Amino acid sequence: MQKYPKILKEYDVVVQAPFGSVGISSHGMQVDIVFLNESTVIKPEPSKIALQIATQIESYLNNPNASFNLPLVFKGTPFQRRVWGMISAIPSGQTRTYGELAQLLGSGPRAVASACGANHLPLVVPCHRVVAKTSLGGFMRGMDDGLKIKKWLLKHEGAINGQGILKPPASAA
Repeated sequence: MQKYPKILKEYDVVVQAPFGSVGISSHGMQVDIVFLNESTVIKPEPSKIALQIATQIESYLNNPNASFNLPLVFKGTPFQRRVWGMISAIPSGQTRTYGELAQLLGSGPRAVASACGANHLPLVVPCHRVVAKTSLGGFMRGMDDGLKIKKWLLKHEGAINGQGILKPPASAA
């Protein structure tokens, strides 16, 4: 059996974070942000939008109340974009459950969870702020270190206390 070499994705910028690193790749105004746990290749000349995103991610990592203000194209279905819009409105330090968002959308919690998993702009669209009714729920579609990253982000924002206990989700007003 022939083995093929692993293809490394090329990123405009890689931002170091306390939980690993964040890769930013762009094609025009379409951007992907991913949590990395492998080797990467960095483009010799990053795009201006990728540099702008990297600066805002670094600001967020230093201050959980920093906001994102980016002219991005959200690629997804109309339902996914509605979910992402609702997630983007959740303030730092607060959470909502999949069920709460589903009720507001007239949908089901699994559909909301699926839209969270399809989010290509984590941190900018803070899907880590969406939790299950009785637990953290999932993150990064079950990829390695996903829940570790989600816990770090929620603790960084103050949604998890010093004992590692998730504060109750704020009611979706």
